[in-house]
Amino acid sequence: MGEIICNKFITLKHDIEGAPKEEDFEVITTNISISSIVKQGSNIVLVKCLDVSIDPYQVNRMKSYSPSQNSIIPASKLVHGEEIDGNGIGKVVVSGHPEFRKDDLVTGRLSWAQYVVVEDVKLLRKLYAMGFPLSYHLGILGVSGLTAYAGLFKLGKPKKGERIFVSTASGSVGNLVGQYAKLFGCYVIGCAGTTDKVALLKEKLGFDDAFNYKEESDLKVALQRYFPEGIDIYFDNVGGEMLEAAVANMNTYGRVIICGVISEYTDPKRRAAPDMINVIYKRITIQGFLVSDYKDEDNFTEFVSTTSKYLNAGQIQVLEDISIGVESIPSAFVGLFCGRNVGKTIVKIADD
Repeated sequence: MGEIICNKFITLKHDIEGAPKEEDFEVITTNISISSIVKQGSNIVLVKCLDVSIDPYQVNRMKSYSPSQNSIIPASKLVHGEEIDGNGIGKVVVSGHPEFRKDDLVTGRLSWAQYVVVEDVKLLRKLYAMGFPLSYHLGILGVSGLTAYAGLFKLGKPKKGERIFVSTASGSVGNLVGQYAKLFGCYVIGCAGTTDKVALLKEKLGFDDAFNYKEESDLKVALQRYFPEGIDIYFDNVGGEMLEAAVANMNTYGRVIICGVISEYTDPKRRAAPDMINVIYKRITIQGFLVSDYKDEDNFTEFVSTTSKYLNAGQIQVLEDISIGVESIPSAFVGLFCGRNVGKTIVKIADD
């Protein structure tokens, strides 16, 4: 058991203020001794990373300070020179824990790396693929899917026929919100940043309509045009001016579900200032949430059961943007803030 494994991982060179660039990251090569892992005790698991999730919220961990860093452990500030942790899927190489065996597929908190030593096994769970590609369990059957499902149904509480607006509608969460809402019987309009993405929303995903927000000089007027009868639910992934425009067009008792504010992540001067008179007199509910609020067994089982049925029946489309190799992680991450991605951004580190 004296085997040495060569490992590459991505680290952060320095704090990032503004939009991330590829040169903000570095690929580090190191060695992992299997024998040292075994000697350390019975609870350590060495995992080979197969697929890793690339998510916009990570940029807030890279700043010198963000309020999110003091909220939950997965959002804590990153340390320069150390591995960047994140959601992933992997295969157990060596296990000193009785719950995990060699070659078990696992999902949970891994790293932007080829291999990761997991000391806290509560961060892992065994993965049963259910006949679906592994990548689905990071996207449509993973955190992205649960975020969309829980945000829409547990917080938005739609009624059939209601009118729903989704921003960043071609992204990992937005595209699923729109599809869930259409399957439920709602009227759905989304916005995206290119003509091709707009066509995708209407022609492949079945949105009732969609528009390119970059072509609109006045977002409030644009939403009034697309929603002459008002918006019942706004699923927000953007913040900023889009949130202000949506609130201005909400119906009485409208619900604003805030999943992310990507326009504000990289621009400290851009902050939404919705008209609070509208919020008060229309009795609008504005609710932020974290997917971890809905990871309990009951909610997760309901979500997976419903979504897998849609998948097996061919009623829901899967959008994935997959890069290959650990070295491609910085480019994939930077692409999130340039509008390059369509659907769930994943980097495939290795084959099963």
